Amino acid sequence: MDFTYSIWILLLPLISFLVIGLPEFVNKKYSWSHKTAGLIGTCSLGLVTVLSYYTAFQYFTADRLADGTFATFVPYNFTWLPLGHLHFDLGVLLDPISVMMLIVISTVSLMVHIYSFGYMHGEKGFQRYYAFLSLFTMSMLGLVLATNIFQMYMFWELVGVSSYLLIGFYYTLHAAVHASKKAFIVTRFADMFFLIGILIFGYYTGSYNFSFAGHVEYLNGASAFTVADSARALAAGGMILPTALVLMFIGGAGKSAMFPLHIWLPDAMEGPTPVSALIHAATMVVAGVFQIARLFPVWIEYAPQALEVVVIVGAFTAFYAAAVACAQSDIKRVLAFSTISQIAFMMVALGVCLPGHHGAALDNHAQLGYMASMFHLFTHAMFKACLFLGAGCIIHAVHSNEMSAMGGLRKYMPITHITFLISCLAIAGIPFFSGFSSKDEIITACFEYSPLCGWWMTGVAAMTAFYMFRLYYGIFWGTENKELHAHHTPHEAPVTMTFPLVFLSIVTVGVGVVTTLGGFCDWSWASFGSIVSAAGTAYTVHFDPQVAATSTVIAILSIALATYIYKGEKQPIADKLYATFPRLHRWAYKRFYMDEVYQFVTHKILFRYVSRPVQWIDEKIINGLIDFTAWGANEAGETIRPWQSGDVRQYAVWFITGTVALTLLLLCL
Repeated sequence: MDFTYSIWILLLPLISFLVIGLPEFVNKKYSWSHKTAGLIGTCSLGLVTVLSYYTAFQYFTADRLADGTFATFVPYNFTWLPLGHLHFDLGVLLDPISVMMLIVISTVSLMVHIYSFGYMHGEKGFQRYYAFLSLFTMSMLGLVLATNIFQMYMFWELVGVSSYLLIGFYYTLHAAVHASKKAFIVTRFADMFFLIGILIFGYYTGSYNFSFAGHVEYLNGASAFTVADSARALAAGGMILPTALVLMFIGGAGKSAMFPLHIWLPDAMEGPTPVSALIHAATMVVAGVFQIARLFPVWIEYAPQALEVVVIVGAFTAFYAAAVACAQSDIKRVLAFSTISQIAFMMVALGVCLPGHHGAALDNHAQLGYMASMFHLFTHAMFKACLFLGAGCIIHAVHSNEMSAMGGLRKYMPITHITFLISCLAIAGIPFFSGFSSKDEIITACFEYSPLCGWWMTGVAAMTAFYMFRLYYGIFWGTENKELHAHHTPHEAPVTMTFPLVFLSIVTVGVGVVTTLGGFCDWSWASFGSIVSAAGTAYTVHFDPQVAATSTVIAILSIALATYIYKGEKQPIADKLYATFPRLHRWAYKRFYMDEVYQFVTHKILFRYVSRPVQWIDEKIINGLIDFTAWGANEAGETIRPWQSGDVRQYAVWFITGTVALTLLLLCL
């Protein structure tokens, strides 16, 4: 099978970045026009999307191996940096999860490129914006196609740089600059642990490569990479490899905004709204989930018990983010905390996989959570991108992020209203929408792991339905701000902005209908597990009727509660709840003061009791010692400088005096 063209999936956005960006950064006189720059970036991503879909079609329709798994293809792989018995490789790897991620990234990125034509129209720096979008997309594509952990880390850091550039796109605004630096610093801090984990893993296993369950087929003369030394890995498995994997998870928790490393993501809303859609739906925040999924064979074989760390962090983060989302008034921040909570769902799903827990075997049913996590990553990318892009249309119409400036917009923006409602139903977990199938499987896996975990995540799912419909009614129903709307009548967005909404909502409904019917009717071809599963073999999803019914009823009750409280033009119940629990509302609105805690810890403790003493030692002792050495050398030079005066008569006196002194000394001896 020929996948040699797959290298262009990486090269096209890189070329687009260079073609658009170089004239802009070298000499603005030669910059492309707005329309040309947008067309170059969009057409490039269009070709990437076509190649990605063709790759997926070719890969998933190919014959499976004898053991029922998909083969792993490596069209390109070469040694970039040899280092003793270790070597750093660069290449392209195609397996079920990387091919699935190609679809997610290319689809959402293309929709963002199209959408940005309307949203960013007339913005200063339009060319720079499209150049950075291409760089961001290339970085994420390189991450998911990586053949080894070190290549993943290289593109991981490029994703961080790209997000820094896009979050701080409005660099003349202090808030945007602050948000970009915050995102960069927090994720770099987490990435330090990722790098330490990689180095430990490489040192003890003798390889930076992943463990693959299936056959690896090299194409186009690609060199074979060294599989991890299983004997060394087994010897280190008692303590070292679990430690390395947990350290890598900290890096993933930083990228995926898990508690307490979540503080950068809400502030990242200072970037353009299409950037928020790209970061939250298809790229940066899912990198941590993909990292654990990619290293999942190593987790299962050497550190299954360490997955409990992933479960605990994910479960707490899901609840925390949902609680905060219930009190936010900025629509983009509601969606930001929604993303944190949904990514935490994916993390929990990966953590509750059962091999090593209760002695379960390594099979697809035991690892239901793995499939559910990847499925939810796919479905969430589509409806969350639709939600963010819909929020952009709303902000474009009312020129505000606050719900107080909205209300009653359904009659002004019918397309945005319908597509937003579809996405809200999907994320709430209503049957026949894509979020139902994926979230239901996550909750089923949680109940298999622990009843406590199952009910906890069911409660979080109920909170999700509640705060999303609080957001929906606050925007499209509720109290209309007639005074504001009288000065600026809201209007539907142009077709360049509404087309991506319609496309993503169609995907959300289409996937939801097919997978919901497939789950209840046992259609193997309609099951996401037929292409992505833990063991690599086809796995038909069977809904648990009790879990499906319970989660659906709870979701409907949560939506009904939100409707009862927030649909009317006045919200007396919400006002009464606020008056009764003002402190609780304030705490949730202020994100439980996590930013203030970080400010206190960094400024009052670290800066005062660590940084200042270190600064004093640096200035007074280290610099003082160096300065003393320089002073001593200077003084010694000043002392002996008269000896080299250049006066011959003085030299003669010193010579005669020395000769006489030596003669007398010798005579005395």
